[in-house]
Amino acid sequence: MKIITIVLDSVGLGYLPDAARFGDEGADTLDHTVLKSGVELPNLAALGLGHVPGVHTLPKVEQPRGAFGRMREVNPGKDTSTGHWEFVGIQLEHPFQVFPQGFPPDFLRRYAERIGVGGWLLNQPYSGTDAIRDYGDEHLKSGFPIVYTSADSVFQVAAHVGKVPLETLYEWCRVAREMLVGPLAVARVIARPFEGQPGRYARREDLRKDFALEPPRNVLDVLKEGGLEVVGVGKIPDIYAHRGFTREVKSKDNADGIARTLELMRQDFSGLVFTNLVDFDAKFGHRRNPEGYAAALRDFDTELPGILAGLGPDDYLFIVSDHGNDPTYRGTDHTREYGMLLAVGPGLAGRDLGTRETFADLAATWAGLFGLEWEGPGKGVI
Repeated sequence: MKIITIVLDSVGLGYLPDAARFGDEGADTLDHTVLKSGVELPNLAALGLGHVPGVHTLPKVEQPRGAFGRMREVNPGKDTSTGHWEFVGIQLEHPFQVFPQGFPPDFLRRYAERIGVGGWLLNQPYSGTDAIRDYGDEHLKSGFPIVYTSADSVFQVAAHVGKVPLETLYEWCRVAREMLVGPLAVARVIARPFEGQPGRYARREDLRKDFALEPPRNVLDVLKEGGLEVVGVGKIPDIYAHRGFTREVKSKDNADGIARTLELMRQDFSGLVFTNLVDFDAKFGHRRNPEGYAAALRDFDTELPGILAGLGPDDYLFIVSDHGNDPTYRGTDHTREYGMLLAVGPGLAGRDLGTRETFADLAATWAGLFGLEWEGPGKGVI
């Protein structure tokens, strides 16, 4: 038996009751994208997505092929690590540290000394594409790293591949990961290599590398110790600091992530295939591009029949989301929203899973389906 779990990164289903605390009241990624673009998603609708509370833009089909519901995020945040950690049964008491005013200058002085450079550039919350546009020329002259953050708990380091060798950039990030602990702990340090000429810089997303804070013990460890394959596709292994996986499969974009997932579905093993499709978030949500977001949704919907056809008779598919990123909303940040929960497998057609009280129900469900003991938070949905 395989359990295929695909994260539609940032495809939220409407703002959570506590969204006002995050400045996100009124956000609704899926509905607003559909309303703005008119995109049709017949295959997601066929699984029952239109029956989920709060989803108003998709039809309610008479006989849903899947089970359907939504998940409430308990963890105090709306970033990638917060949501993904909760998926695997990690509930946080405190949010990851963020730096809306940039990182402390004394830390950056120590950091610059450790990596052997004379300074740094930027050090503010900033769009990644704007960072290289606005500071790329100065970086090429000085060799200083472009350091920036966002509303997420991240320390991002951009460098031109022609100025700073890729392995040097990765080493700069490893040093930052080592230093950003305690009161300065961030969820992820991200290497952001770019290329091109002045006025025409472009990020090399295929060379991006994340250095995550290592999570505590979670359901991935339980599955691995139970003798199962645990395969992470795309940025999934990076999010968990590579803990709990038996295999890691790189992907370039949503299409490649789906292709790699289909290849794994055809292989003979028992275990979890855990895939993140990041384009919704990285390419369209943060850039407030509803048309691009809608196109990415349509592309996934088009691929969905092939994914369903690849399931074996005892296999399960879960389609989930980790937060929102409403491309019609103000700002450029994630939005605090319900997570999607669609499931396909034996005996699941037409089941209403309701509103789950935590993303950790996913962890409990995985363990239960594989017959493994799970003592962490969450309740199985099956």
